[in-house]
Amino acid sequence: MDLLVVMASSRRASKKRKREKNKETEGVVEDFMDESDWWQELSQRLTTTGKIHTDNEDEKFKSFFRVSRKTFDYICSMVKPDLSSRPLSVIITVEGRVLTVEKQVAIALRRLASGESQHNVGESFDVGQSIVSQVTWKFVEAMEERGMHHLKWPDANEMKEIKSKFEMIQGLPNCCGAIDTTHIVMRLPSVEASNIWQDSEENYSMILQAVVDPEMRFRDILTGWPGSINDHRILKNSGFFRQCECGQKLNGSVKELEDGVQIREYIVGDGGYPLLPWLLTPYHGKDLFPSRIEFNAKHHDTRLVAERAMARLKGTWRIIDGVMWRPDKHKLPRIILVCCMLHNIIIDQGDKLCGDVLLSHHHDLGYKQQLSQFADANAQTLREQLCNYLSQKAT
Repeated sequence: MDLLVVMASSRRASKKRKREKNKETEGVVEDFMDESDWWQELSQRLTTTGKIHTDNEDEKFKSFFRVSRKTFDYICSMVKPDLSSRPLSVIITVEGRVLTVEKQVAIALRRLASGESQHNVGESFDVGQSIVSQVTWKFVEAMEERGMHHLKWPDANEMKEIKSKFEMIQGLPNCCGAIDTTHIVMRLPSVEASNIWQDSEENYSMILQAVVDPEMRFRDILTGWPGSINDHRILKNSGFFRQCECGQKLNGSVKELEDGVQIREYIVGDGGYPLLPWLLTPYHGKDLFPSRIEFNAKHHDTRLVAERAMARLKGTWRIIDGVMWRPDKHKLPRIILVCCMLHNIIIDQGDKLCGDVLLSHHHDLGYKQQLSQFADANAQTLREQLCNYLSQKAT
């Protein structure tokens, strides 16, 4: 994965500080059990205040945290070593109670899922906003350490299945992924609001580029770049581009079509990307041949999975939707990364989509379609061969 801004996660501390922390936690460890009924208390309060309009506990839990209880428990088990094992990882409330791993994960997930202020999230859990900040960041660090296996490039066996599923959408053979870009919009203080962060729609934003499989999993991401950079340039500065250009990715088996034409592995992207041998974009212009119009339609339906994945990501983890209020631009790429991991974990765990997350493809409302003029000659030939194949197959 590409993160433009990567911060060290070192948590070194002196032996003296550890001893002091251990003394602080002596006598309160038994209070772990005092937090065991946190969900029952919170659930009753949500019902009383009318914040969630359902009496079904499973639906209420999922609506509040965006994950099922089963997935929540899985996440807790994954990050538990980092949230509970070291003395310096113990968090104590003002009342002297130790926050359990479950409650720490709950606070962090609510912050990421709702996008509410730290103050509002803290009120839901009876903790201060400083604890919400501390817990959320500890969770992000733990997810980075423990969750990367949920966001990886597919192996050969997975890729075979991916290509089969992509072909089932609209018949594109040997397609390995769909690529798209979205903007994470920010409200920056005047001292940080340089033109480099101002995008084409005059918003301050950060870019997320992702390659997605047919089940909407993120398989490769790049984030951290300012919104002023266009899709073409973002791609060319990514590790994914370099790996594809040197044959480390999209280097699998070639598919031979019925007429003897050989089609290499490739991904699909919209017109904002360059046409490359491993990245096929639609035909540009008006008055296209019917076969090219049909190709563009099939191409669009295939790459729609990437647009839907971005929309689902933002609709589920609303901290990166809307306008983020003065985010730390060094931490934001890591928060985006963890949101992408959580998105994949939901899919891997077989969770159903929350009812209020629409499967829309509108993840960048208000942004105009970019257009790249670059077209590799070999890629033009490959696209034309694929266009002819799909046209003949339809007749």
